[in-house]
Amino acid sequence: MASGSHARDRAHDLVLLGATGFTGGLVADYLAAHAPEGFAWALAGRNRDKLERVRERLVADHPDRAALADLPLLVVDSADPVGLADLAGSTRVVATTVGPYQQHGAPLVEACATAGTDYVDITGEPEFVDRMYVEHHATAVASGARIVHACGFDSIPHDLGAYFTVRRLAEACGGTITDPVRMTGAVRAGAAFSGGTFHSAIGAFSRAKQMKEASAARRRVEPRPEGRRSRPSGGKPCRDADLGYWLLPMPTLDPFVVARSGAALASYGPDFRYSHFAGAKTLRYAVGGALGVGALALGAQVPPVRAFLLDRIPQGEGPSASRREKSWFTVDFVAETVPDAGGVPVKVRTRVSGGDPGYTETAKMLAESAMCLALDDLPETAGQVTTATAMGDALLARLQAAGMVFEVREVVAAVQTG
Repeated sequence: MASGSHARDRAHDLVLLGATGFTGGLVADYLAAHAPEGFAWALAGRNRDKLERVRERLVADHPDRAALADLPLLVVDSADPVGLADLAGSTRVVATTVGPYQQHGAPLVEACATAGTDYVDITGEPEFVDRMYVEHHATAVASGARIVHACGFDSIPHDLGAYFTVRRLAEACGGTITDPVRMTGAVRAGAAFSGGTFHSAIGAFSRAKQMKEASAARRRVEPRPEGRRSRPSGGKPCRDADLGYWLLPMPTLDPFVVARSGAALASYGPDFRYSHFAGAKTLRYAVGGALGVGALALGAQVPPVRAFLLDRIPQGEGPSASRREKSWFTVDFVAETVPDAGGVPVKVRTRVSGGDPGYTETAKMLAESAMCLALDDLPETAGQVTTATAMGDALLARLQAAGMVFEVREVVAAVQTG
């Protein structure tokens, strides 16, 4: 089902909120270059002068796209519920880059859930995602809205990478996975830190108690799959023989997103468990990473230190185009079935890779997710859903066509056991 079967008479196919920010500007650039002819999209933000400058830049940068000169501009503040309700009611899909979402995101989610408008963002904030599920999932189910968080580097490479890996594992198993599955994901990147991601991370570190409470509240109301299990699994620092990396557990949203896809999709097998790590080639880098994350987590608990850290890396700014062109990421996956005694395990190793994760690829992923919801034939879903659940094969095909690489590295159909 393409988006908007309940909203085909709306003025816009897509509204981009936050277009005057750094990442939002990159999303606008991507849409200007790749949105199909006749796709009705608009820019939204709280400052009309800045929106007009964005539109002027798009016209200058894309002279072959004459329609950009008439790109609608919608003035709205992310804290104005009436304005956001009007915005949501005017479009089939909203994409937003306005964060940190814990501070600025809830009114827009509420507006979209109420209006039956599909919603995508690039949050990596677990507390925000869990709160939105508790507060607005049921409303979105009733209205038909698809609320899809984490449509950037958090968490598409991990969620769709796991989805891709499960598909390949099923093929190696003869079409269907009938045994428990244990999957490991290891992310590596060479890129500049995103200011927005940094602010979100510091905010999350400073709200550990609230994050735990939001998670518990969600568990109390979220149904579990019948006759199956899917869950994230913690891990300890170790060296992985399959990948050749030292692995450091990652305290991110990604493993929860992957596990929720596993809970929603029976193709992940009867018992799916996912562990998420940062990968380092040497023990020295792994130890340094662990110490760095620990220091940030401790510093975020002290208000003056937290303020100092946030001032050091401002939001709304990003690296130059030349720096982004040199940036990269990989996410390696190892998935293995765990059969009963006497069964034959099957193992698959895959990789997702791309360019600059925090900005260029994130902008691409958000834009393609929004267009996917608006244009593609998709499964019947509603409520707060993951990218794999809502868009699956359609978004995977879009991202592959846009240059992200999803590849099989190894299939072992008979794993030797000790």
